[in-house]
Amino acid sequence: MKASIRHATALTALSLALFGMASVQAAGVPPMHKIDGIETVSGGIGDGEAAAIQSEARHWPLTLEFAIRDKAKSDYAADVNVLVRDAKGHTVLQTTSGGPFLLARLNPGQYTVQASLDGKTLQQKVMVGHQPARHLFLWPAGTDESAS
Repeated sequence: MKASIRHATALTALSLALFGMASVQAAGVPPMHKIDGIETVSGGIGDGEAAAIQSEARHWPLTLEFAIRDKAKSDYAADVNVLVRDAKGHTVLQTTSGGPFLLARLNPGQYTVQASLDGKTLQQKVMVGHQPARHLFLWPAGTDESAS
């Protein structure tokens, strides 16, 4: 009897471990894409995927985060059109972020990033170096209300 209880306990523990691994994989980092030679990852829809991307961000030169101010807090934004230009004004990346985070493997240097949502464009100067850089694009309340 004790042997079958130990066997059942071991089987339950194994099942929980496998279920946990499947949950982590299901909420993992979205696939990497290469756009004009630049590696990118975008997404972050849902708490699990957002946490996975934020954890992965420490391995990427640039993280862009997109949000809309909503009274006392902010809501994540998705489907943001992103245009990145180098210091000479040449476009190095043009894409649409599939979620509130965009990771980009850019070479060190100065860039101008334009992020557009619902016809409203925000622009920031970004310096990419050897340490990860993170920039927040925060639209005013009321932006993208048609998506709600």
